[in-house]
Amino acid sequence: MQMPKDAIEINLFAPCGMNCKVCYRHCFHKNPCPGCLISDVGKPEHCRKCRIKNCVKSKGVTHCYQCSSFPCKLIDNLEKSYNMRYQTSLIGNSEFVKRHGVKSFMEKQKERYSCPKCGGIISMHDKICSECQLKID
Repeated sequence: MQMPKDAIEINLFAPCGMNCKVCYRHCFHKNPCPGCLISDVGKPEHCRKCRIKNCVKSKGVTHCYQCSSFPCKLIDNLEKSYNMRYQTSLIGNSEFVKRHGVKSFMEKQKERYSCPKCGGIISMHDKICSECQLKID
């Protein structure tokens, strides 16, 4: 999948602070996951049963950073995992969006996760380009 020439759709910014466009499930499948805010069709089970997604829905917000309890234990636990495994801060992403807006965040993500060789999308989970399979370290 090529990185879009235009802006990344803002509905691909997940409640937890993840950019769904750079998720392995979105990059490497013929029928990519539509993102956390759209539909559960085609998503792996752990995404369909996501406690964070269900929590924000129950609180009447769309993203964790909009909640008065942010950051809570749920997001703190995911944050630790993403920091360690993927060198990504979901809380940092959310705070950036809160300050600068989702469009600005997605532009920065587009720069960060575009393959320098072919323009494909580099999956943040395995750091492999969806098109040419270039491994980014």
